[in-house]
Amino acid sequence: MHEIVTLQLGQRANYLATHFWNLQESYFTYNGQDESLVDHDVHFRPGVGVDGGETFTPRTLIYDLKGAFGTLRKNNALYELSEDLVPGQGLWDGKEVLQQLAPIPQSEYQKSLDAGTTAPRLSSETVRFWSDYNRVFYNPRSVVQLNDYELNSRIMPFEDWNLGEDLFNDLDKEHDLLDRDVRPFAEECDQLRAFQIFTSSDDAWGGFAARYVDRLVDEYGKKAVLVWAMEDGRRTHQANKFKREVNKARSVYSMSPETTMYTPIMDPPSRLPSTIRLDNNSEWYTSALISMAMESVTLPMRLRPHHNFESFLAGDDSIRRIFELQASVVHPEDHDNARQKPAAQFNTVESSEPGSSKIKTEFDVDFTFDSPVTDNSHVFNQLQVLRGAKPDDEDEDSLEEDLGFQRKMRLYNSEPMFHR
Repeated sequence: MHEIVTLQLGQRANYLATHFWNLQESYFTYNGQDESLVDHDVHFRPGVGVDGGETFTPRTLIYDLKGAFGTLRKNNALYELSEDLVPGQGLWDGKEVLQQLAPIPQSEYQKSLDAGTTAPRLSSETVRFWSDYNRVFYNPRSVVQLNDYELNSRIMPFEDWNLGEDLFNDLDKEHDLLDRDVRPFAEECDQLRAFQIFTSSDDAWGGFAARYVDRLVDEYGKKAVLVWAMEDGRRTHQANKFKREVNKARSVYSMSPETTMYTPIMDPPSRLPSTIRLDNNSEWYTSALISMAMESVTLPMRLRPHHNFESFLAGDDSIRRIFELQASVVHPEDHDNARQKPAAQFNTVESSEPGSSKIKTEFDVDFTFDSPVTDNSHVFNQLQVLRGAKPDDEDEDSLEEDLGFQRKMRLYNSEPMFHR
């Protein structure tokens, strides 16, 4: 087994990660169904609920600010004590005064899930928090609320990169976050394979994530670290834009050298084909589009049999860590035509190898850059994941060919490293 521990840092990251976990839950199979091609043990962990029943929950840590979790409770139905098991009053026999905020009303979607009835269709208006469309139960250890800052606070906005860095250092000094939060999940793995991190990079969460990555690399140096760094793609006034750019630059500079993969993601993308219509003001909506691409490209990590996704990312020299995320959707009958565009539309180096024409730079959606890829850009390494119909020209023998040999041949021919 090759397990992956996930970290979710911040509001924007949790919107994307919630889609990710909902997709994983959709792959579950039950009695009478064929075994899923997805190995659920990669991302999920078995456990025991408060009633002694077996549980199967995501192997993840969810960090967010006060007020950001919505109706999500630390102790859910799997781990909540029943009323008759709640400890009684102690030695204190004086009067008690209990003050608490009014609870956030549960959405109709969540009420339907709890009742086991058909859930209503979600919309931008009905989704208030990322927890409103969450479909999985989490272990109580997964939920970590940071009370030092409040969501969308105008008095103390969590925007400056240094704030996130300082917050992590303070919390780590007081609690040792790796020992308190990460180690319980890591030590129960048979063979920990990688850490997957969802984070925003253009606000204070970038600083928080950078210091977290430093600690992970120091403690688990041989494990892969995959970072999905989300950036706010919405327009803003000049002062905020400058702050975002500085935060993004610091995040790239701090994290990319330490990671196996660092992928900047604009939320929402700045350029979309006419076939896609988004509500750019809804993070639920825009993150759903991103999850389509992110889930597809990482699917080999979860398939049976295990495929070494990290080795494909390494390329021919293992020194290039920053990746671009792109995606296209084509109909099966158009699949071959979409892959047979004129050579001028592909970004390749001169080579006698016919396989070099498979390096492609034209996709429907670019989640990383806000300007088209130029003809003189160079692809050092590319991993393509195709879902759906199998390409007619796919050679089974080439899929079984030794990966090291492929790298040597492409390096010898001065070609980009490519794997499909």
